[in-house]
Parts: sequence; C-alpha cells; structure tokens
Amino acid sequence: MASLNDKLKELYKTTPVVAGDIYRHIHQNPELSFRESGTSSYVASFLESLGIGIIKLDKSYSLLATIDGTGEGKTIGLRAELDALPIDEKTGESYASRTAGVMHACGHDFHLASVLGTAIILNNLREFWSGKVVLVFESGEEELPGGARAILESDEFQEVKPDYMVGMHVLPELTTGKVGFCPGRYMASGDEVYLTARGRGGHAALPHTLVDPIVIASTIILSLQTLVSRKAPSNIPSVLSFGRVTANGSTNVIPDEVSISGTFRTMNEEWRAKAHDLIVQMASDIARSTGGECSVEIRKGYPSVYNDPILTQTAVEVASSIFGSENVAPLEPRMTTDDFAYFSQAIPSVFFRIGVGTPGAPTLQLHRPDFRIDEQAFQTSLPMLTGLCLKLLTSS
Repeated sequence: MASLNDKLKELYKTTPVVAGDIYRHIHQNPELSFRESGTSSYVASFLESLGIGIIKLDKSYSLLATIDGTGEGKTIGLRAELDALPIDEKTGESYASRTAGVMHACGHDFHLASVLGTAIILNNLREFWSGKVVLVFESGEEELPGGARAILESDEFQEVKPDYMVGMHVLPELTTGKVGFCPGRYMASGDEVYLTARGRGGHAALPHTLVDPIVIASTIILSLQTLVSRKAPSNIPSVLSFGRVTANGSTNVIPDEVSISGTFRTMNEEWRAKAHDLIVQMASDIARSTGGECSVEIRKGYPSVYNDPILTQTAVEVASSIFGSENVAPLEPRMTTDDFAYFSQAIPSVFFRIGVGTPGAPTLQLHRPDFRIDEQAFQTSLPMLTGLCLKLLTSS
C-alpha cells in the first residue's frame, strides 16, 4: 500500500494542472456578487463528480460540501469566494473574461480553484486522516452585506460547524512561492459613512444672510480627523477618510446642503461602536453650533479579521516545513477588509496570503483591469492548504 508521502508527491504533481484548468474556466466566466448561478452550478457539478456531498443553502448561491475521514476527529473549514468585480478586463490573456464589464480581478478564481484542488487531494487521502473537512463556497463577498454572515448563521453551517476556519487570499506584492502570515489583528472592519450638512443657501456675495453648508461640511471633515488623532486608542489602528463631497452650487450660488461620503475602518469592535457614536455627536454638534444641522448614516460593513495566534503559529510551522522559512513572510496589519472576518470572530481562524507575483515582473495590483496571477502559485496554495488540514486532522 502506498504511503501518505508517496500519494502526496503524486497528487502534488497532477492536481496543480487540474486546478489551472479550473482557474481558467472560472476566470473566463465571471459573475457579479449574488448572481453566481453558473459558478455555483459548476462547483456543485465538479464536487459531485468526485463523490463529495453538496449542501445547498436556501435562497443563496453559496454552497457547503463535506469530506469525511476514516473516523471521529476535528472539523476544518476551508473557504473560497464565487464572485467577480465590475471591471472590464484588459489582460490580453487567451482565457480572458468572456463577459463585458465583469472580471476576476481579486483572485477569487484562484482561491476557488485552490480549494477545489485541495478537495481532490484530501478526498484521495481519506484513509490517512480522521474528522471532517467542510468546504465553504461563498456568494457575494465583494458587496455588502457579503455572504459569510448568512452562511455562518445558517442551520446548515451550524450542523457541520468547524473547529477551525482557514481562508487565504492572493497577494501580488509577494512573489510566487512565498506565503505570508500575521497573527492577531490583521484586517480592518469597514463601515460606510454618509453625512448631509444642511443650512440656508443663497447668493454667495451675501454670506451674512446665509447659513453656509459648505463651511459646515468643511468644518465637520476637518474636525472629524481628530477622531483618529485624539480619540482613538493609540494601540488600535483606525482610519476615517472621505472620498466624495457634493455641493450643487456655483461660483456665486451657495446650496442648501452638502453631502459627504467616506469610510471608517478599525480593528477593535468596542472602539468601532464608540467611534460611530462620536461621529454622529461631533457632526451634529458642529452643524448646530453654526445654525445648521447634519444628518448621519453609518452603514456597518464587515468586522475585523482576527487570526488566532496559536492556529496561525501552526500554519507558519507547516509552511516552513514545506517551503522553508525563507519563503514564509511576516505581514503587517492592513486596513483593507474581507468578510472572512465573520468566521474569524466566531471560530478560531487563520487567514493567510499566497504570493502570486511573477518574479522579476512589475507588481500587478488587485482590482485593476490588468491584474493576473502567476499560475505557478498553485504549487504553493495546494500544499499549503493540504498540509495545514492534514496537520490539524492528524493531531491528537
């Protein structure tokens, strides 16, 4: 009978080729958030062809699938996303998107192919491990409210709730062959902030007769910067940025109102809630002090991603043993978001990065029409996911 190592060597030779085929198919056929009917059907059909059971979630394109080992043991969850972005692809690749204005520019196609490839490997190795692997295929990660929370709260997920959750994301700043980790607080929560400053407009040459909402809005924007510099705890990263200010006046016309849109991001849920209250209070008080008013709407986005330190250290050890410590990169916390955060807030989790940058080539940033990955990265993602699962599933 072939040993585990012999089987792994053979599967690590053949499965990256299959994963590459999956990747190109998904890349050619992208679908936007919450509309991934074709992608969901493709995943279900592929897994059913392997004899892996599918669990469909009600009123969603999200899917769960389970692989059982030879006996009782831990349950490990692996998550991948189904959706693409509203971007018109300009890579010139032979497998470029066939859908105008829609593109996999965030690596979800790579994540999906990596998890399906890992499913192939683990399914072929069931005699060597005990427990259960739950594959989580998420609809709508790119668009609020995201799909992770609905999955987490579903009866179907709760029935097979993992002991650990594992997620990954491509990182073009890391070259192929490298893996990156950050224990503890890693990615920020992300909330949308909408303010409307109201006054009394009129002729710009007669400001003494007006309550100028442009001045009110400007004062609010500047004053709210102290929320981060003076109110936020110094050990908690926080960002408050405004990207849109709309005042439909003219050179000699002051409008009645000004709208402001921005984002608030941080890495602590208690401070997040307090900051929301402070934004409302500060904006309202400033507007009232100048004779106007300000309404505030804060749309809560994803919470922050937290990497369980012990699980992350286990993942680092697995990566070091497979790729060498020189290919394991420490990562800094970042203020981008991912709704894997919902899993990480409820279950011990690790969310790591796979290098997909071609050595010696310019870095191709995420969410751009020219983004593409180095397919050699499947030689990293498959052993990393498989190795971590086997470590967790075969440990006492």
